[in-house]
Amino acid sequence: MKFEVIPAVDMKKGKCVQLVQGVPGSELVSLDDPVEAALDWVRQGAETLHLVDLDGAIEGRRVNSLIIEKIVEACREKAVEIQVGGGIRSFEDAAGLLDLGVSRVILGTAALQDPELVRRLSGAYGSERVTVALDAKNGKVSIKGWTEESEYTPVEMGRDFEALGAGSLLFTNIDSEGLLQGVNPGPTEELVKSVGIPVIASGGVSSLEDLRTLKKIGASGVVVGSALYTGRFTLGEAIEAVRVD
Repeated sequence: MKFEVIPAVDMKKGKCVQLVQGVPGSELVSLDDPVEAALDWVRQGAETLHLVDLDGAIEGRRVNSLIIEKIVEACREKAVEIQVGGGIRSFEDAAGLLDLGVSRVILGTAALQDPELVRRLSGAYGSERVTVALDAKNGKVSIKGWTEESEYTPVEMGRDFEALGAGSLLFTNIDSEGLLQGVNPGPTEELVKSVGIPVIASGGVSSLEDLRTLKKIGASGVVVGSALYTGRFTLGEAIEAVRVD
């Protein structure tokens, strides 16, 4: 099974940033041009980009939509897939992005608050274009830009959303996110074993060995942010480290 390394382009106030555990003001990296950052990852070999509107995730509306549109347009002829999350709260929000040419929308808070949205979108656009984000802290799924904790576990929610038609899951371990202290594979492995759809991992990657670990436990890919932006390894090194022999 192919395992994909997916660079993150997280946007806040028009810049490309990397936050520690999603906390505003904790920027490890802040770049002025998210479009150029995205194109640079494509030049380095990225086959998929992970775009997140951090402002949108917190405010509940798409704040950095114009930048996302520019990235999609710039990548239109480059055979690169683009997945987008943050601030998608309605069918119309998601449909607008999918019609624009985004490969997959990532639903977090909206899916938890309106599970039928997943069924509607997968019915209209196909399951492969709908990803549900399960961001966990202390074993429970968090919502609203990681500012609130739900009562559900990732496994419970993962099974429910698979049944509703989600084509994949994005699992972020907030306890490890942005700390560059390595991954805790246990929660991700538990989710992978509990569902039949692909699980993309995120949170805590700090070494090439972390990538190999996530591949070994059955994740279909991993979103990497801080480790790439701070030079722990290059995207080329990451791709080579998980290449199928």
